[in-house]
Amino acid sequence: MKPNSGTLVINIMNGGKAEAYEGVYQCTARNERGAAISNNIVIRPSRSPLWTKEKLEPNHVREGDSLVLHCRPPVGLPPPIIFWMDNAFQRLPQSERVSQGLNGDLYFSNVQPEDTREDYICYARFNHTQTIQQKQPISVKVFSTKPVTERQPVLLTPTGSTSTKVELRGNVLLLECIAAGLPTPVIRWIKEGGELPANRTFFENFKKTLKIIDVSEADSGNYKCIARNTLGSVHHVISVTVKAAPYWITAPRNLVLSPGEDGTLICRANGNPKPSISWLANGVPIAIAPEDPSRKVDGDTIIFSHVQERSSAVYQCNASNEYGYLLANAFVNVLAEPPRILTPANKLYQVIADSPALLDCAYFGSPKPEIEWFKGVKGSILRGNEYVFHDNGTLEIPVAQKNSAGTYTCVARNELGKIQNEVQLEIKDPTMIIKQPEYKVIQRYGQVSFECIIKHDSTLLPTVTWLKDNDELPDDERFLVGKDNLTIMNVTDKDDGTYTCIVNTTLDSVSASAVLTVVAAPPTPAIIYARPNPPFDLELTGQLERSIDLSWIPGDENNSPITSFVIEYEDALHEPGVWHYQTEVPGTQTTVQLKLSPYVNYSFRVIAVNKIGRSQPSEPSEQYLTKSASPDENPANVQGIGSEPDNLVITWEPLKGFQSNGPGLQYKVSWRQKDVDDEWTSVIVANVSKYIVSGTPTFVPYEVKVQALNDLGYAPEPSEVIGHSGEDLPMVAPGNVQVHVINSTLAKVHWDPVPLKTVRGHLQGYKVYYWKVQSLSRRSRRHVEKKILTFRGNKTFGMLPGLEPYSSYKLNVRVVNGKGEGPASPDKAFKTPEGVPSSPSFLKITNPTLDSLTLEWGSPTHPNGVLTSYTLKFQPTMTSRQVDIATQGWFIGLMCAVALLILILLIVCFIRRNKGGKYPVKEKEDAHADPEIQPMKEDDGTFGEYSDAEDHKPLKKGSRTPSDRTVKKEDSDDSLVDYGEGVNGQFNEDGSFIGQYSGKKEKEPAEGNESSEAPSPVNAMNSFV
Repeated sequence: MKPNSGTLVINIMNGGKAEAYEGVYQCTARNERGAAISNNIVIRPSRSPLWTKEKLEPNHVREGDSLVLHCRPPVGLPPPIIFWMDNAFQRLPQSERVSQGLNGDLYFSNVQPEDTREDYICYARFNHTQTIQQKQPISVKVFSTKPVTERQPVLLTPTGSTSTKVELRGNVLLLECIAAGLPTPVIRWIKEGGELPANRTFFENFKKTLKIIDVSEADSGNYKCIARNTLGSVHHVISVTVKAAPYWITAPRNLVLSPGEDGTLICRANGNPKPSISWLANGVPIAIAPEDPSRKVDGDTIIFSHVQERSSAVYQCNASNEYGYLLANAFVNVLAEPPRILTPANKLYQVIADSPALLDCAYFGSPKPEIEWFKGVKGSILRGNEYVFHDNGTLEIPVAQKNSAGTYTCVARNELGKIQNEVQLEIKDPTMIIKQPEYKVIQRYGQVSFECIIKHDSTLLPTVTWLKDNDELPDDERFLVGKDNLTIMNVTDKDDGTYTCIVNTTLDSVSASAVLTVVAAPPTPAIIYARPNPPFDLELTGQLERSIDLSWIPGDENNSPITSFVIEYEDALHEPGVWHYQTEVPGTQTTVQLKLSPYVNYSFRVIAVNKIGRSQPSEPSEQYLTKSASPDENPANVQGIGSEPDNLVITWEPLKGFQSNGPGLQYKVSWRQKDVDDEWTSVIVANVSKYIVSGTPTFVPYEVKVQALNDLGYAPEPSEVIGHSGEDLPMVAPGNVQVHVINSTLAKVHWDPVPLKTVRGHLQGYKVYYWKVQSLSRRSRRHVEKKILTFRGNKTFGMLPGLEPYSSYKLNVRVVNGKGEGPASPDKAFKTPEGVPSSPSFLKITNPTLDSLTLEWGSPTHPNGVLTSYTLKFQPTMTSRQVDIATQGWFIGLMCAVALLILILLIVCFIRRNKGGKYPVKEKEDAHADPEIQPMKEDDGTFGEYSDAEDHKPLKKGSRTPSDRTVKKEDSDDSLVDYGEGVNGQFNEDGSFIGQYSGKKEKEPAEGNESSEAPSPVNAMNSFV
């Protein structure tokens, strides 16, 4: 055994036989606190026995019949890899008709004349001993018969119609069906009563082998293979049962307790069949271990009550079934230690203003000390929302200001003592670029300058770096970097791009960018420039395992010098037809030594580049296949993120084909729980980029690494990454929820943060659900519409805007992690004060008269409180006031009298006409032979010359247009005003008409008119002007 180590070295290089060390080993580590034991380690020597000699008779087979060539390799440890070759060490070709079974036998579904040969040789390769054993050659002679009889499918393996298969959880399930028949049968697989698992199912050996990786209990069931050709089909059902060696649900974890405390060790495992749980204390079965009154065993749990220092021990949990066992050690350490602060004294912290400041106070003690922070030597204890106190003792100032600088004191205390430590905080001014570089356009061969003037804290030393297109500046003396500028002399087209000024201090970094555009100088006589012609005559020399020399002859440069050559390669083994960038060399170079990777079938091509562009690729070189080797690199982007509360999903980017460096690429996935002294747990997987670890505790950190390996060995030791098992919903709700109403539409809510250990995931923030219960002014409930505000991070307060005044609200607060929301806090009720009401919903005028009107208005839509009064404001407007004489009684009587006189006049005229009296009309009639055909005039509709136009002229003009609330008289004498329906008509309060019908009555000329202005002849005359 190595000194100062628990490693046992068995060396048989200098003599001795491996068989002498065969057996089961177990390591025990012991000190005054207890004893821990390892898993059983089984050592067995590898074996590669020789083939037993046997006399093999030639196989005479009729064309079309089936044939099985048995291999029957010797039993080795580990089992050998079987393959068939001929005397020339060439692998025998296999197809749907001829294939090798899982047992190594060679199956012919039907033989053909070309199968006749005498060198069917079965080889067994024992990888561990690096030996290959050869079976004696088998002879096959096929004789033909005409015609060849076609046959229905018959299964060569397995035999019968049903069989069984038992596989362990997590292993690879291989099911095989090989059939004879002519024509050659085609194999198809189905799962009775279900589907083949997606992403885990593969078909091999021309679909004769069904492969399911990472099997679980859900993969148990009946799998049917169906062999079919044109003459019929045959099937076989394989009943698969998935058993499971024990696997952890909850492995026991180390306990650190103080004297008098209680605790539990939990050991939960699952398997098929269900594993039995047994406990050991310091490597001794607990039933015969020394008694401990504080300990009680309850199945898979040990309960500790009121422990004492003598209760310290190492406990082992063993979970076993017929397929395996699990063993885990858990140290129960009973400690009584006064507090210790691990952070160095007077440690200096420097942060930029308005940035977070984290002041450490790493501590240790048992019982767990309580941590308090003070500012200054005699300052008061720090509390409030401007500080965040972390469980590990760290004090966080989310937004550090200038007045945050000073001395901070951390105090750790438990029942055994107290200790304190001081740290210093300095706040620095942020670095700023006060004059940034600007966009420039410059002619070719000119000079350009970019400025970058900065302002920074006087105690910080800044460094200024210039980049071109996010890369270092070209190594060219034309680029001059000054204190606060960059100057480029003799600008060329290559200088076109984006230039970035980056200012770094030890605490912060700022940057600014500007674009430079290079344009052509004044035109010169045209010269025809073109891309170069492709190189030719590629030649490979100096072939080594990891390098080769490539040379070529350049093509014509076409008036533009070749600036560089780009070399590309094709991997015909892994990605045929895909060309990859290899390297680039200066245009003066025509040979280069190329670095190669193992297990790649290389061919190369060269592309010439000048200022105009790239040439066409050259013709490919000859191919060169490199030898296999172990991988040089491990998978990238390794992550460990749980998808469920009890698992850890480990993912990685698989290596590309040429990165495998050899056949048989696999991945060794390893993990262990961080900070608990667990051993690494590892599995080896292939053809996947994900592995799920089940039975993990909820949201705990894990160290994860993934190492590549192939048939030739392992890649270098990979780096470790930190992941977390799956999150679960938060356990508790925020407490001490308080609401401070700021005004009628804004409130501020406060809450206490939940303990981080109850978040059970990455804390994302808090959600405040709030809703209006009812308006206090209306006392009417309505549909509750909840609103949600999210506050990111570990905030403990938030503002609720947009509230309605004089209303009753309720709210609750929930913590949020990556899994979702935790339980809600108890509903907190609050009320908003009264606010300014909205305007009345409407305002209208009713019952207007010459000297009065009635106003009506509606209640405001949002009273926002208890209405106490309305304020009415009005102002007079300048309007003319006329009395509509058409509504005066005396005018109506006058008009009736005039109409009566005109009617009498017309009657007299008609009477005289009928009597034939002498009047001008009669004289005109006598002048015509037929007085009956005298028409009315077309233009005015009057009879002959005796028009009544003059008599009606005053009536046609009507009254002058009155004020806005009178009715016009131009269109009709029968005005609505005469019927009392004008503005001056009178109505009762219920709207009924109370005026008298006064349209044509002479005896009641003044009824229906209550104008305040008395009628007068002057007003009457004005109506006719």
